[in-house]
Amino acid sequence: MADGAAPRGRRARVTRSGDFDAVYRRGKSAAGRHLVVYAFNRGEGDSPRLGLSVGKRVGGAVERNRVKRVLREEFARVQGNLAPGVDYVVIARPGAAEYIEERGSQALGERLEELAERATRGAAA
Repeated sequence: MADGAAPRGRRARVTRSGDFDAVYRRGKSAAGRHLVVYAFNRGEGDSPRLGLSVGKRVGGAVERNRVKRVLREEFARVQGNLAPGVDYVVIARPGAAEYIEERGSQALGERLEELAERATRGAAA
């Protein structure tokens, strides 16, 4: 990590059911047409972590996996701008796959960053 990039892989992900529950119950949310972002300040000073929820209403397996891949890539891109020690859970709504097709993955990343910042402001209060 000599280039200052945030760690990727298991450490940067919310994977346990209890962690998801904590974010949903005690975190704050911000919603858009294609994404809902929950943020929960867990109080630890390490890098922000990402959890994803992409249901079957988003599309078939290919569409869901593409949405998840794009969200992980875009989260990694904007991770340096987000508050450390915060868990983010992103819920993709129906139409997210079509949004990527129409506007591109960077447009979804911009929406992700905007909603994450809004949710973080609510979580810090």
